[in-house]
Amino acid sequence: MKSIFKLLLLCFSASIVAQNTTEANVVQKSLDKKLEMMKTSLVKNVKFTNIGPTVMSGRVSDVSVNPKNPTEFYVGYASGGLWYTNNNGTTFTPVLDNSPTQNIGDIAVDWNNGTIWVGTGEKNSSRSSYAGIGMLKSTDKGKTWQNVGLLDSHHISRILINPENSNEVIVGVIGHLYSPNEERGIFKTVDGGKTWTKSLFINNDTGVIDVAVAPENFNVMYAASWERERKAWNFDGDGSNSAIYKSTDAGSSWTKISDKSGFPTGNGVGRIGLAVFNENTVYALHDSQFRRKKDTSKKPSDELTKEDFKTMSSAAFLELSDKKLNTYLKNNGFQEKYRAQNVKQMVRVGSVKPIDLAKYLEDANSMLFDTQVIGAEVFKTTNGGKSWKKTHDNFLDGVYSSYGYYFGEIRVDLQDENGIYVLGVPIIKSKDGGKTFTSISKENVHSDHQALWVNPKKSGHILNGNDGGLNLSYDDGENWIKLNDPAVGQFYSVYADNQKNYKVYGGLQDNGVWVASNNARINKGWQQSGQNPYKSIMGGDGMQVQVDDRNPNIVYTGYQFGNYSRIDTETGRSKYIQPKHTLGENPYRFNWQTPIHLSKHNQDILYLGGNKLHRSLDQGNNWETISGDLTTGGKKGNVAYGTLTSISESPFQFGLLYVGSDDGYINVTKNGGGSWARISNNLPQNLWVTRVIASKFKKERVYATLNGYRSDDFTPYVFVSENYGQTWTNIGNAIPTSSVNVIKEDPANENILYVGTDNGLYISFDRGNSWEAFANNLPNVAVHDLVIQPTAKHLIVGTHGRSLYKADVSALQNIDKSVMSAATHIFDVKSVRKSGSWGRSWSMWRDAFTPEITIPFYSNSDKKVTLDIYTNDIKVNTIVLDATKGYNEAFFDVSFSKKGKKAYEKVNKKSTLKVAKNGVVYLPKGKYTVKSATSKSEFEIK
Repeated sequence: MKSIFKLLLLCFSASIVAQNTTEANVVQKSLDKKLEMMKTSLVKNVKFTNIGPTVMSGRVSDVSVNPKNPTEFYVGYASGGLWYTNNNGTTFTPVLDNSPTQNIGDIAVDWNNGTIWVGTGEKNSSRSSYAGIGMLKSTDKGKTWQNVGLLDSHHISRILINPENSNEVIVGVIGHLYSPNEERGIFKTVDGGKTWTKSLFINNDTGVIDVAVAPENFNVMYAASWERERKAWNFDGDGSNSAIYKSTDAGSSWTKISDKSGFPTGNGVGRIGLAVFNENTVYALHDSQFRRKKDTSKKPSDELTKEDFKTMSSAAFLELSDKKLNTYLKNNGFQEKYRAQNVKQMVRVGSVKPIDLAKYLEDANSMLFDTQVIGAEVFKTTNGGKSWKKTHDNFLDGVYSSYGYYFGEIRVDLQDENGIYVLGVPIIKSKDGGKTFTSISKENVHSDHQALWVNPKKSGHILNGNDGGLNLSYDDGENWIKLNDPAVGQFYSVYADNQKNYKVYGGLQDNGVWVASNNARINKGWQQSGQNPYKSIMGGDGMQVQVDDRNPNIVYTGYQFGNYSRIDTETGRSKYIQPKHTLGENPYRFNWQTPIHLSKHNQDILYLGGNKLHRSLDQGNNWETISGDLTTGGKKGNVAYGTLTSISESPFQFGLLYVGSDDGYINVTKNGGGSWARISNNLPQNLWVTRVIASKFKKERVYATLNGYRSDDFTPYVFVSENYGQTWTNIGNAIPTSSVNVIKEDPANENILYVGTDNGLYISFDRGNSWEAFANNLPNVAVHDLVIQPTAKHLIVGTHGRSLYKADVSALQNIDKSVMSAATHIFDVKSVRKSGSWGRSWSMWRDAFTPEITIPFYSNSDKKVTLDIYTNDIKVNTIVLDATKGYNEAFFDVSFSKKGKKAYEKVNKKSTLKVAKNGVVYLPKGKYTVKSATSKSEFEIK
C-alpha cells in the first residue's frame, strides 16, 4: 500500500466480541478432512501451472540466513510460503507446499542440524494478514512437516532457538487478530515442541509482537507486548498494556521494565520493535499514538482548510473572497460545477451549509491527513532497560505516522553499536545511534519494509524483505539487487479478456494492476530482452478489472477505496471516473476493494458500488445513483465500512441486478434500480458478502458467499437460491472449514461450480451437493478470485500469495453422471502439428525436443488402465498406467512401439518411416484413435 493511501485514523470504537469464533479443534478437524479429501479427490490429477508474475513479488515476513554461508537462506512470505536458496537468491525452491498452510509470521532455522521452525499466521495486522495453525517443524529440510502445537495462536511474531540446545525454543505469539484469546504471550519448549509452557501472559487482548535475545547470552532477552484490536470497521493499535519485558533465565520468567524508565506508558503506546546489541544495550522502535503538541510558533496560513468550514457561519462564508474560496475548491479536487459563485448561492438559499465543504473531503483517504500523532520514535537503553532515552530530538516524519502497526521492525549492526536500521516507508539507517538518519530506499526497492537481516560478521551486507519481495545489498543500502524469483504475488482480483490469445489482468496487494498474455513465458529471459511479459497499468493497491469486449484496449481498473479510471492501453490515456457525491450530501463510502461491473447487455454501461450503486451510461464519464444506501449505514471507525463488495447483473435481463455489502446485506432490483428488495434477512447476519452471482443458466438462480474471517469465524458460507433470493439453500457444508472468497459457475456446464477459500480451491459437479479439492501443483493458499476463459476453457486462479495459476478444464466440463458411471471415459484429445524438430536438438549441449500429447480420461475406480493408439485398424502403440478414481491424464510421446512400427510397415509397404536423431520413430501425419475397453477418442497429427 502506498503510504498516502493506507494511513488509518486511529479513533476509538466499541469492542464487539465475535459470536462464532472458530475453535482450534474445529480447525484441526478441518485440516484432517481436507488432507483426506485431497487423497481421494476426483480432480487430484488436474494439474495447475503457475503463470506468474514474479517481477513484483509479495510481502516478506522474515528471512533466516546461514551465518557460516550467507549465500544460503530461507525466506518466509506472509501468505506465499517458505522458500529456500543456496545460490544467494538466484533461484528459490518452495519447501512448505506440502503443509496445510502458506501463511507465515516468523521463521527460525537451527543451522547446526537443519531443523526449520515456522510460526504460522502473519505478525502484521493488515486486511489480509491470514491466521495460521500454530507451530510447524521440519527435521528434513522441508520434505515433511509436523505441527507441534499452539494451534489457537493464529499469529506468531518471533521464534528464538537456543544455539547451544536446539530443543529449547522461545516463541512470541501476538494472538488472534479479530477476537480475544488466551493462547497469546510467550511460550517456551525444552523438548523440541512436544510440550509448551506459557511464560508470559498479559491478557486476552494483548499479545507479544517481538522477542530479541542478547547475541552473547541466550539467558538475556527482551520482549514487547502489544495491545491491539481490529474490526472490519476500525483498527485500534495502542493501549496501556503495550510494554517492554525482560528475562534473565532464557525466557522462563519475565519482568516488566518499561514502567518509570523513560519509555512511554499509557493508552497511546503502540507497536514496539526491539534490537539487542548486547545484554545491556537495546534499541526500541515505538509507534507512538500520543498526539503531538501544537506548534504555536508558526503563523497561520491565509489559505483555507477544511477545518475552517467546520465552525464557519453562513454569514462569514458569504463574506469570503471568490478567489480565496475558488483556490480551496480547486486545490481540493471539487468538481468543476462547484465554484465560488454557485456554492455561495447554495449556502445563501440553505441547500448547503459551510460544514459541507469539509464533509465533502472526508472520505477514507482524505481523513488520513487529519491524524497528528508522534509516530515513529527510537529509544535506547545502555543499562539493561533500567532507563530509556529517545535518541533523536526531531519527529521521524515520513517513516510512518498513524500506521506503524504495519511495520515496527528495527535492527542493529552487531559490528557497530551505533549502526541501526528502522523499517517503514522508507527504510532509514543511522550511524550515530539514532541521532540522525538517512534513507536507503532506492529506485528498485519497494517502499514498504517488513524484514531485515544484517550480517553479524560483515557490516554493509544486508538482506531486506518488503511488500515487493526481496532485495540484497553489500554496500549498506546504497545499491540493491532484486531477488524476485518466486511467484508469490498477492492478488485481489483476476480477469481474462476475450481475445484469441487472451490477456490476463490482475490487481495485487500494494503492487498495482498488471497484464500479460495468458501464455507468457515466466522465466529470466526478460532480463536479457529488457521486456518483462507482465506490464504495469496502475499503481497503488490493484483492484478489479473490466475490459470492453468490443475494444480490448479499453480497460477499467483502479486502486483502493474506489479510485477507478478508464484506460486506453493503446494510447496510454487515462481518465479518472470515480463517482462524486453532491455537495451537501454525506460522502460516499467505498470499500477497500470497490466492486465494478461492465454490463454484458451494453458495454457503454458501467456499474460501481459505494454504499450506493452508481451507473454510468457513457463509459464512466457521467454517473447516476440508482439506489439509496444498500448497507446497514456504516460504523464509527477508521476503516471504510458499510460498503458494497459485489455486483452482478443477470445475463437474461438488463436491470436485474444483485449487490452484496461488507456488513451482510444482499439486495436485488429487477428494474434497473427503480426499486430494491433486501434478500439476505434469512441468511447468517453481520458477515462480509464476498460474492453474489446471477446464474448464467437460470434467470431465477443466484449464488452468494459470505465470509466471517473478520470475526475469526472460518465457516464456509455458500448459498444458492432458485427464486431471486427469496429462499436460500446452504451448499457449503461439505467444504472443510475455511472462509470463502469467491464462487463461479462453469460457463459450459451448469452443474459445475468452483469455490475459492482462504485455504484452497474446490469444484462441485452437482451444484454444491458434494465438493472435490484441487491439489496438483496448487498449494494450500488463499484464493481470492477466479475466472474461466470460455473459448480457451481455461480456469485462471488469482491467489493471495502465490500469484496466478492456470488449468485446462475442457475435460472437466464434460463430466456428468454417465461419464462417472463408465469404467473409463476418454475425453477429447487435442491434435498436434507435425514438426521436423521432433527428436532433434539444436546443439549437442541440449536435450532433444520430445513431443507429447495429453490423453485425459476418467476412471470409475483405482485400477490399471490400458490405452491403445490406432490408425485405422493398426495398433501403433499402447500405454499402460495406474489410474485413480476420477480424472486422469496419460502422456503419449507420439511414437511407434516396436510392434506398432512393424504392424504399420506391414500394411503400408511403400511408406518410409524416418528415425529421428534421438533414435525414436514418430508417427506420420494422419488421423488416430485412442481406445480403452469402453471408450475412444480421435486426434490428428497435422
